[in-house]
Formats: sequence, C-alpha cells, structure tokens
Amino acid sequence: MMRLRLQTKLTLSTALLTLAVVASLSAVYVARLTSLVIREANERAGFFTKLVFLQAQHALSDAAAQGRRPDSDSPQGVHEYVLRAFDQNPGLASVIDAALGYSQTIYEVTIVDHDGVALVSSDSSVLGRPVLRRTSLDNLARSGFFHQVLVLYGPPRVYEVSFAFNLNREPFGEVRVGLSSVLLRAEISPALRSAGLVVLGALIVSTLLAGVVSGFMLAPLTTISAQLDRISAGQYDPSPGQVPIFEGGGDELRQVSQKISQVGQQLRGVHEIFTTMRENLNQVMAGLEDGLLLFTSDARAVMVSPAAQKFLGAPSDQFLGRCAPDIFPPGHPLRHALQLDGDGLHPVAAAEAEVPTPEGPKRVGVSVQVIAEKGTRMALVTLRDLDSLERIDTQLQVAERLSSITRVTAGVAHEFKNPLNSMRLWLETLKEALPKNQELPKQALEVLDNEIDRLDSVVKRFLTFTRPVEVRLEETQLADILKEVLNVARPQLDRAKVQSATLLPADVPPVNVDRQLIKQAIQNLVLNAVEAMPDGGKLSVALSRRGDMAEIAIGDTGAGIPAEHRARIFQLFFTTRPGGSGIGLADTFRFIQLHNGSIDFNSEVGRGTTFRIELPLAL
Repeated sequence: MMRLRLQTKLTLSTALLTLAVVASLSAVYVARLTSLVIREANERAGFFTKLVFLQAQHALSDAAAQGRRPDSDSPQGVHEYVLRAFDQNPGLASVIDAALGYSQTIYEVTIVDHDGVALVSSDSSVLGRPVLRRTSLDNLARSGFFHQVLVLYGPPRVYEVSFAFNLNREPFGEVRVGLSSVLLRAEISPALRSAGLVVLGALIVSTLLAGVVSGFMLAPLTTISAQLDRISAGQYDPSPGQVPIFEGGGDELRQVSQKISQVGQQLRGVHEIFTTMRENLNQVMAGLEDGLLLFTSDARAVMVSPAAQKFLGAPSDQFLGRCAPDIFPPGHPLRHALQLDGDGLHPVAAAEAEVPTPEGPKRVGVSVQVIAEKGTRMALVTLRDLDSLERIDTQLQVAERLSSITRVTAGVAHEFKNPLNSMRLWLETLKEALPKNQELPKQALEVLDNEIDRLDSVVKRFLTFTRPVEVRLEETQLADILKEVLNVARPQLDRAKVQSATLLPADVPPVNVDRQLIKQAIQNLVLNAVEAMPDGGKLSVALSRRGDMAEIAIGDTGAGIPAEHRARIFQLFFTTRPGGSGIGLADTFRFIQLHNGSIDFNSEVGRGTTFRIELPLAL
C-alpha cells in the first residue's frame, strides 16, 4: 500500500475541508440570495403600489382642483369620473413607466376597480376588461428554498403584489404590480454563475496554497529550530499559548516540540501579567475625559489615550510611534502652547489654546509633565476641554439653584394649602348656616367656592411640578421614541388635517435617557404643534447628530409665537391657549435639563415655530 507523505496528506485534507466548507457556504449563499431577491422584489413592488396609489390620489386631487366633478353621485358616475381623472393625468402614466423602467422584475402595473376591471394599465390590451387575480408574491417569499427554486426554474408564472384603496371611505379598487418568474430568474442567474466561478476559483486557489504552505512549513525545520533557540534566549517574543504538538515524530519534530514547550513555560506567566496590566490600563484610559500622550526621550509617542481623538481630529492609533513635531506640525494651534522646540518637550504648567473643530472653536488646556528616572526621560502631555468643564460647572450651579428654588416654592405651596383647607371648612359651615332665601350671599359663597377650587387646583399642579423626579436611564434609540409619539398622536393629526414629514436616520447613535420622561417631553411639543394648526398644516420631525449630541427638531406651520411671549414660553403656568394649564412646556424644559440636555426654539409669526432638543450621545 502506497504511503502518502505528510505534505500530501495536509494538502489533500485542506482541499477536502475547503471543498466541504465552500460547498456548504455556496448552498447557504444560493438559498439566501434567492430568498433575498424575492423579498427585495416583493418590497420594491409594494413600494411601487403605494407610489402609484399616491399618484392616483394626486390625479383625483388635480381633477378636483380644476373644477371637474362627477356627472352624478351614482357609482357609474363616480367610476367614469375616476377613469377620466386617471386618463388625463400624465404623472400617473409617468410613474407606471418609471416603475417598469426602474425594476427589471416588474412585468405589469395595473389599477383595477372593485370588480377587477382595469382602469389604468401598462398593458393596453387589458384596459376596460376584467383582470384575473394572480398568486401573491408574498406567498412565494414565505415559502421554502426548494419551492422557490422550482418556481423560478419551472414554467413561466406571474405573481402580483396588490394594494387596496378606498374612495369616499368605500372600497373602490386595487393597485396591482405583476412580477414574472422569468424576470426574477434572470436577475438571480448572473449572481449564481459568478458564485459558481468564485467557488471553483476558491477551491483551486486553496488547493494550490495548501500545497505551497505545507511544503514551506514542513521543509525548513532547522530554521525553525534556530528561531526557537533565539526565542528561548529572550531575543524574540512568540505568540503565547503554544504547546507541544509534534511529540513522537522524527528527531527534528521532537526537538521543535521540546523548544516550544520551554518557551511556553517561560512566557506564560509574563504574558498573563502583561495582559492583565494592559487591560487595566486600557480601562483606565477609556474612562478619562482628558487626552493623554506619553512621549519617550526622542519625542516619540508610545501611548495615546482614546480621548485624544477629539483634540487631534484623528483616531488615537494613528499617532502611536510618531514624533511630537509630526503630531503637532508648524501651524498647529497646540504647538505654541506646548512650547515645542525642535524635537524636545519641556515642562509646561498650564497653557491654553483654541482648536478648530466641526462644531466650532474649542478651548483646550495644555500641560506637560517631564518624568526623569534612572537616566530615562519621558514627557506626559495632558489635553483638557475647558469649555466642557465650564459647561459642567454652570450646569451644577443651575441645578443647585433650581433645587433651592424647588424647596422654597414647595414650602410656600404647602403653606397655601393649609389656609385653603381652613377656608374650605368655614365656607361649608357658612353654607349650612345661611338662610335659604338669601340669594346675594348665596351667590357670593358660590363665587368664593369656585375661586377656592381654582386656587386649590393651581396649588396641586404646582406641588406636582416641584416634586422630585426619579430618572431611570437606559440606552435608547431616539428614532424609536419619535415613532411611538407620532403613532400615539396620529388621531389628533388626522382630526386636525395635519400632514407629518419625518427624517429619522438610523445611523444616529443611541442616548442614555429615561424613556418615559423624554417621550412625555416630545409628546408635549408634538401636541402643542398640532394645536397651533387648527386649520391643518405640516408637522416636521427630524433627528440628526451634532458632534457629541443628538438633535431633535419639531416644527409646525402654525401662527408662530409673538415676540412678547417668547421669553416666558417655558415659565410655569404661562399659556396663551384657552383652557391650557401652562405646565406642559415647563415640564418639557425640566425633563430635558434632568438629562443634561438643552431646548431652544425659533419662531416667525405667520410661518410657524421649530423647537430643538439636544441630548448627549451614549458614546
């Protein structure tokens, strides 16, 4: 029996393993690709059904705006009116043609009435004729892989995606988009052929590489032995965790195994200590707000903290190993503050510089500490964000003042509460003692009763506002909160005939907030915007990133806020709306402040108002 060489065994084993892995991955790839193409075709078709429906709505709106009306209110009159509006609207035909041109899988676009008769179609032969319903593409998208392959590579079939719509709150018809299995197969086939070529190429390349690599690894055993001798002498650092894997083989392999074992024993403890120290240092560095750079005696950076990125404008890894003059070249705003002279760094107790950033100029505090010990000289550069420190100090002062005011006002409110209760008791006593035929005193008592109720309600609301709020922070996507608020406010939007426009990108990082408090703050702004547009209008909601902050913009096209009211808009109990409590915007302001955020607005009388909220990102 022929015995195979070790190199041949390794080559064949690698080739067979590669074949098995590639075959498995290819099968998974084909399945996912087929399912993905069908799902994307289904989603595109669904998108175009809605797009055609919207254009059809515009066609009816245009016809109404031009003064055209149905000849009669009968179903036949309405049917003919809709048909004329669709035929006379060039935009509808353009949308249908765009759908056919954009998607290579769409076979036909048709609008039918509730009886299935074609009103508008990309296939002129079916106009005015009943169109049979086809199998839904969604059924094919949910079916198994083998069924999908049988359909795509079987006899030609047409599937459809439909969107039913109403007219005058009554079912009227559907938008149907037909997709051909032949077109779907044509879209998948090039990718499958490419995948087959990639699989074949990968198999050939992996076989060749396996042969070359195995030969290269097994041949130079003497070289490997010499390298391991240097490793044992401490002249080279191998990767940790190596164990004897060739014991029992030939002399060279046994020698390699012994040397690897020796090196592993020597380096295991060192590696564990070094790994622990590195992890601890990384954790400490990651938690620092100040940027730290450690330079050797030749001014070469050997340590750069992650926070240095916000001062230097590039990832910290890019500065490792570079000299100080390269990191702070001539003209750099920090070079003068560092007193950089040639290649050396000198002690700097405290200096200040202004660094331009995408968010505007930033004041940076700079200090340099020179450490000299046992003939080794190193310099530690510290960069500190002075604007952030001042902002934090200001917020602490404001919070302290607000806390003091809250304690004082809460006590005043309680002092009001006790006399009100006494007045209420004596008022009830007077009511019982008053003769029934005394109309004027009775009327006066009723007025006093109502005014006491009103004052009691104000005190209760004030106590509620001044009560401390427990903030439960959690990592949250603001886009999800905005969608929830809009869904809750949808009935009010529909009743007020307010259209909404949203811009909620998915790439805005999350924030650490109390979900319920922020949701309430946003909901207050949205409902105020709707109430500012009693005759209809447009509500715009946008989310964006501004440096380390997430910004929410909520705008309306209402009457705007008069200039004389803008300074008082966030004051407690201030309101210009009849029946308003004057607490909503005050609560919103307080909730945003509790999250170290900010809220502002701009308004133009007659054109509308836009509120902007900024919250720190969870970075």
